[in-house]
Amino acid sequence: MNQFFGYIRVSTARQGEHGVSLQEQREAITRHAQRSSLDVVQWFEEQETAARRGRPVFGRMLRELRKGCARGVIIHKIDRSARNLKDWADLGELIDQGIEVQFANESLDLHSRGGRLSADIQAVVASDYIRNLREETKKGFYGRLKQGLFPMPAPLGYSNVGSGKPKEPDSKTAPLVKQLFDLYSTGRFGFHQLLAEAERIGLRGRSGKLITRNGLSKILNNRFYMGLISIAKTSETFQGSHEPLISKALFDRVHDVLHGKTNTRVQRHDFLFRRRLMCKDCCHTLIGETHKSFVYYRCQVRECPTTAIREEAAEQAILSRFTTLQLSPDETRYCFEELGRIRSDATKRQEEIAASLQVQIGQLEDRLTRLTDAYIDRLIDKDTFEQRKTALLMERRQLEDSQAQWRAGQRSEADELQEILEQADSAYSGYNSGDPTDKRDLVDTVTSNRALNGKSLEVTLSSPFDAIAKRFENISGSPRRDIHRTWHRLLPKLLNLLQRKQQSQEKIAA
Repeated sequence: MNQFFGYIRVSTARQGEHGVSLQEQREAITRHAQRSSLDVVQWFEEQETAARRGRPVFGRMLRELRKGCARGVIIHKIDRSARNLKDWADLGELIDQGIEVQFANESLDLHSRGGRLSADIQAVVASDYIRNLREETKKGFYGRLKQGLFPMPAPLGYSNVGSGKPKEPDSKTAPLVKQLFDLYSTGRFGFHQLLAEAERIGLRGRSGKLITRNGLSKILNNRFYMGLISIAKTSETFQGSHEPLISKALFDRVHDVLHGKTNTRVQRHDFLFRRRLMCKDCCHTLIGETHKSFVYYRCQVRECPTTAIREEAAEQAILSRFTTLQLSPDETRYCFEELGRIRSDATKRQEEIAASLQVQIGQLEDRLTRLTDAYIDRLIDKDTFEQRKTALLMERRQLEDSQAQWRAGQRSEADELQEILEQADSAYSGYNSGDPTDKRDLVDTVTSNRALNGKSLEVTLSSPFDAIAKRFENISGSPRRDIHRTWHRLLPKLLNLLQRKQQSQEKIAA
């Protein structure tokens, strides 16, 4: 029986579609069969690497040979059959069973000791070639990562601009991807609503198809959009040299929503102060309920002596605190004059803050260097190294975002202070004219604690609004009516509070 199989292989589907290797292999095997008077009864064509086991076509061919469906198989070269020693061992078992294995490009008698040794040596060389190629590829891959380059196809929102260059934001899709982050960070969109919104604004995947739920999850979890490169397989993180689409603060807000740190569940009853009032005695959150067309908030603990409070009474308690924030015309006039003076020194102050942030970034670089040295000296294991390295890179990303804002003039102490003063002055009227969402946002921003003590609601203003409310109180507690002296003392205090609050938020975000 001179019936043989023909096996041809290329490493990738792209080689199979655009290359000529498969056709050349087929022609070489056909010529070899004609010279040896052999009949190729079936061809097995595969487009997959032989560096690892599990090739489906190769496995099916081996099963057919074991069944005796052919006398043997003709392969172009040894490296076309196997580039790993386990597959070569499988072929060796077939040879030991009397099945013919011939190579069109090598004249080897695999049934002789010398021919088998020569073939084994070539198989080892082919396997070593793959190992060396893998190592060199890995070196090049990590070399690019250390340069801040992403040696893989650009994620959605970015475009490839050539080898050795950072990915660049795509003018069409980058704004749409950023919009998805903005929408999801509000906590008002679930995955289904966000997918519908992506379809509405015209965002499509690389293939032109609609984004799937899994694809959306990958986008929202991808640190690449905030300027870092994460390798999921090894849990490694690198500083990217590409332009970020979003800030670290926005990524953190999205991350909180994804991991359930922000409550996004749809409520059957959307009470105005849901999850915003607490019991002073037991510190539990008050729950809302409707009774005779009125909304009441009561403690969750039945044995708690705290009584319930009507929603209207809670609103009045909050509004009474908001009235202490309203500014008189004279106060408004004086404050805006002082803010103008502060703005005149804004440029110098911005440069000082940017320089201070640069010092902090330099300190982080030193910490990264010391961390790397500790890993090289085997003082810490790889998992600990990667966790600490990722934390430091995230902290540096936060500082760089803040520094860029100060240098670009996007942040100004005078502007932030003016926004606080305007928000304080309009809190009362804004609450009365706002919808439920606006009211909740205002309560969350201006107040820090709302505790029910018996039948009365004690409302604590957040910083720096509490300082504004107490602006006319002196040490003895008696009123002070000198507006100029009061605000001359208060404005620097408010600036200091804003600075400390911002530094605290940046540390928490980092």
